Amino acid sequence: MKAVLSKIALLVTLNLVSSWVNAQYSGPAVEACRAYALKDLQRGGGSADSVVLERDGSLSLERYSGKVGNQPVSSVLTGNGAVVYEGAPSAELSFICLLADEKRPVFFSWQARPNVPALAQCGRSQSLRGKEQACLELLLVTAEQDLSQVYAYRFQEANERGEKSLAAYRKANDEWREYRDAECARRREAAAKGASPEDVYAACMVELTRRRALDMR
Repeated sequence: MKAVLSKIALLVTLNLVSSWVNAQYSGPAVEACRAYALKDLQRGGGSADSVVLERDGSLSLERYSGKVGNQPVSSVLTGNGAVVYEGAPSAELSFICLLADEKRPVFFSWQARPNVPALAQCGRSQSLRGKEQACLELLLVTAEQDLSQVYAYRFQEANERGEKSLAAYRKANDEWREYRDAECARRREAAAKGASPEDVYAACMVELTRRRALDMR
């Protein structure tokens, strides 16, 4: 099953089996896949409050003529979405949904999504709205902890190479933090009308810290 799914995902990505692509697709497959995903999570004992599938430029329905095992598949819906939890940051992910037809999903899978928007994570749960700052602070603590783990590993590597490598490692880390703080301060000053400048700043800190951890891995 996984091998077949990987093959389908690759074909979708390369557009080798598409008879047509509609990046602005808004037909019944979106709601069908959303409902299927929520039921799948609940069936597995998850505590998800709701599932969101974004109707944005990433959403794409592609025709596919084939089977997954014995199950015919006519189309593949891909895009971005989120699993929403009550009183907690949402899990922002990408997805792939296989359909027998546009109203009958047969398989749904979440996938890791890079560059997740922190403000979206703190704004989907109704109980967190108006409390975004506390939520963003929690996300930043988590991101900093993740980065610290990566830094510890890279520190050991640099230390083994000698003092020159260790000095370069420390310099890079110090200059990155200066960049992060300055860039987030810039975004705070450029916050759109109606947006909270402090929330924009905190979200930037979360996102750049996460990106740094990914870059250092």
